[in-house]
Amino acid sequence: MAIIVKNEDKPRKKNGCLGTVIAFLIVYVIFNIVVGKSIGEMFTSSPTNIEDKSIYQLDLKGQLVEQAQQTNPFADVLSEFSMQTITEVVGLDDILSNIALAKEDNRIVGIYLKGGELLVQPACAKAIRDALLDFKQSGKFVVAYAANYSNLNYYIASAADTIYLNPVGHIAWDGLSAQKIYYKRLLEKIGVEMQIVKVGSFKSAVEPYFRSSMSDEDRKQTLQYVDGIWNEMVSAVAQSRNITPRNLNVYADECLSLKASETYVDYGLVDKLVYVQALDSILSQYAGTPHYHLLTTSKLSEVKRSDSNAADKIAVLYAEGDIVTEGVGGISEKQMIKTIKKIYKDSSIKAVVLRVNSPGGSADASEQIWHAIKTLQDKGLPVVVSMGDYAASGGYYISANADFIYAEPTTLTGSIGIFGTVPNLKELRSKIGVDIDEVKTNQHANFYEHVTMYGMNDKEYALMQSMVENGYELFVKRCADGRKMSVDAIKAIGEGRVWLGKDAVEIGLVDSLGNINDAICKAAQLASISQYTLVTYPEKKDPWLEMLEILEGTSPEEKMVADLKEFVSQPRIMTLTPMVVIK
Repeated sequence: MAIIVKNEDKPRKKNGCLGTVIAFLIVYVIFNIVVGKSIGEMFTSSPTNIEDKSIYQLDLKGQLVEQAQQTNPFADVLSEFSMQTITEVVGLDDILSNIALAKEDNRIVGIYLKGGELLVQPACAKAIRDALLDFKQSGKFVVAYAANYSNLNYYIASAADTIYLNPVGHIAWDGLSAQKIYYKRLLEKIGVEMQIVKVGSFKSAVEPYFRSSMSDEDRKQTLQYVDGIWNEMVSAVAQSRNITPRNLNVYADECLSLKASETYVDYGLVDKLVYVQALDSILSQYAGTPHYHLLTTSKLSEVKRSDSNAADKIAVLYAEGDIVTEGVGGISEKQMIKTIKKIYKDSSIKAVVLRVNSPGGSADASEQIWHAIKTLQDKGLPVVVSMGDYAASGGYYISANADFIYAEPTTLTGSIGIFGTVPNLKELRSKIGVDIDEVKTNQHANFYEHVTMYGMNDKEYALMQSMVENGYELFVKRCADGRKMSVDAIKAIGEGRVWLGKDAVEIGLVDSLGNINDAICKAAQLASISQYTLVTYPEKKDPWLEMLEILEGTSPEEKMVADLKEFVSQPRIMTLTPMVVIK
């Protein structure tokens, strides 16, 4: 029984009121500064117009996400007020749409790739690179310049006709790595044991909590997909820069990022070393006039498109991030189902493209979202999946029943497995002097509390394992039914194993390699429509809500601690693949 004691001390109450007043005044001042500046900018700015001899300046910086949000008029002001740099968020949808517009609009003569520090993963980097190669089919130019290039940013820039580099710049063409952090010894020091039940020898998402290094299975699959991604990059750069794959690997082994900049010219990775001041003259030459106009991604995104007036619609539904029951970030079961209901009720929508970029998450939420998507198919709407960087575990779960699945060659998918975690806090309680006593009516009336505070016995382990195995059998059945394969065939390629998109096609988890545009065309074909209007879901965030999220944001270090705290604080049944940053 919890006893709540109300504090009636009046001086303390006054102090509380004073604190509230001060907090209100601070918020009020920020509000006036932000809104005043934002409204001023709104009245002084004019709609973006494309002028003759325009160049699309594609800045390779910031954090790339699948779906761009509305331009936040408060971000710059908040950055100034807090004296902290707020990472710019860039939408892949905006970039791809802008490149397509630049290809078709004769007023735009070329693309300038500026910088090389975009936070991007392989599949989305390939999507941008492929769009640039398609753009070049128009006969227009692509020029790249950066002070420094990361691995994946150089991979994107290699599609350019000419690559310029800062004379003291560097290219991190050193190969790829996938690093994982393990917490076992940390947990042992504080007296926490993670009790793990799982199905799938390759299901590695929980290994950091009971191991100090990769298992043989995880090392095998991780090396396989990192090698596969690297080989795709090497092959693409070799073709664009006319350098043999062998030489590109030799250069990488030399730790190219530490070489003198002249080396990059000698090796053919860069065409010329120039200072940034020279770019004006260079762009003038390419544009054929000194009076060219630069259009950034945010500006070009504001240009009104000649939207189709077709009555039939194809909905593009974005599913990005961890799958959770509810919450602000990631794929919220509650919000996703709400959005799917909107699509279901719109009789003008004839097909759905589900764009998935997720490593998975809650098993229960994955099942609920799977069912919601199936209701669209039961209504007669074709559903086509387009996979981004990840569509693994729960991300594959919600994709499995689609009428057709596309993946990029470097997409990480599969990971058909499931696990449960229960922290054992018995030793920690002993260290800090916490005792527990209880009464109960039945043996397992407080199952989760008991196994958390005292640890699991053999019978309790068996109960948990049985639940996880039932979840795995359901997961496998969803995949088998969706892919029209036998349960045994799915289990043979399951076990939690992660596959590259190109390998997933060969084993039947994916229908074809392709991008989101391929998925849209397939959806139209399956719906038997030739004219259609694209509509995207979920609706873009209101700038006010985004501002609140920025104010509540945490540093990467704080987030890591928070994630660890959450992981050891409650039992969870998950279908998740570790988010490995490839760099």
